[in-house]
Amino acid sequence: MAIGALIRGCREARGWSQDDLADALNHVLDTPTMTRSLVSRYESERRLPASDKLLAALAGVFGVDKQVLRAEVKLSRVKRRTLLAAAAGGLAAAQTDLLAAIRPAPPPASVSTENIKEVRQAAEWFTGLDHTYGGVLVRESLLAHLRSSVQLLNAKCPPRLKPDLLSAVGYLGGVGGAMAFDAFVHDEGEQMFKFSRSCAEEAGDWHLYAKMSSWLGRQAIWRGDPAAGLGYIDLGLRRAEWLTATEQAMLYTARARGYAKQGLVRETLEAVDAADNAFSKASPTEDPPWMAYYDSAQHHGDTGHALFDLAVKHRAPFHAAERLHTAVQGHTDSYARSRAISRTKLATLTMVTGDPAEAANIGTTAIREAGRIKSRRAAADLRELKVAAGPHATMPAIQKLRDRVEALVGSA
Repeated sequence: MAIGALIRGCREARGWSQDDLADALNHVLDTPTMTRSLVSRYESERRLPASDKLLAALAGVFGVDKQVLRAEVKLSRVKRRTLLAAAAGGLAAAQTDLLAAIRPAPPPASVSTENIKEVRQAAEWFTGLDHTYGGVLVRESLLAHLRSSVQLLNAKCPPRLKPDLLSAVGYLGGVGGAMAFDAFVHDEGEQMFKFSRSCAEEAGDWHLYAKMSSWLGRQAIWRGDPAAGLGYIDLGLRRAEWLTATEQAMLYTARARGYAKQGLVRETLEAVDAADNAFSKASPTEDPPWMAYYDSAQHHGDTGHALFDLAVKHRAPFHAAERLHTAVQGHTDSYARSRAISRTKLATLTMVTGDPAEAANIGTTAIREAGRIKSRRAAADLRELKVAAGPHATMPAIQKLRDRVEALVGSA
């Protein structure tokens, strides 16, 4: 994803039209000359926003670092040259030029607080794009930033800044791992999570260590190894008293998922109760930045997903539907992927234990939402919905639903 797609993605994440973005830019530009037509040209990359003044304005209205935008402009410019060269018959040379141009720049002579701030801002920015659009589209762009950030670990760094640098790079690596998980590049994701956890351990950052342990556990559970997943979760909870209430809730919900995958009803319900108890004491001001996503909607979605497995297996409610419904209603457009996944789970659960016609209505909305994101996890859940709808395939609404799933994500 280069600069045009990023501008469009940031604009759409805020629910803005191109006119809205033009107005916002004109509000901060010294010479307010932005129009909807210019915004359209920037998003289609028929024109690149190369001036420092415009990049600063875009950075300001989107809340991102200007250097991140400048790097994307550079990448777009190189890609444009590559396409022109390819059209002229010089594809091999153009590929060489492209690879040379996007090679990470040398690290600074000495790491500064500004370097660390830039890494953290990049991590927060990519996190937002991941939550809204899924990890498939933006992963390659993040990897370029991660390569540059990892080089900082080999640069000269004042001892007082080293822990902050390790935490910042580990944070960005964790975002990369989450994107790889969402794209089903699981070996790469696991490697990134373990790298980030090592950064956290060296920095003495138990909060980041717990978050990476949670990711490793969730990924193992997703891949069909709940026992290994629970082992990672236990590592994250070794110093539970050092964690915030929100972090504890996050880990207990992951534990509940692991138990549910093993069919352990009592243990799952106890873990959900522990998660609810911890979340009731949550204070967002105490949480590290990577926990900003874990609000009431996320908590209900995560616990609902754990209870979903019990409800489907035992054909009993376990309050899973209520929790998933709360998640769907609570997730904003900034968390479109989570909303689509929770709505799909709710449709599947309703298909299995409730009214198929109602499930078809819920599933139709989920398909529409999932079509706007690129997430292999969301696609896998839609295929699960299609399978659950199979026994009701003679109903016209259900067959239409299954056809829509097939058209969007295929059958495998």
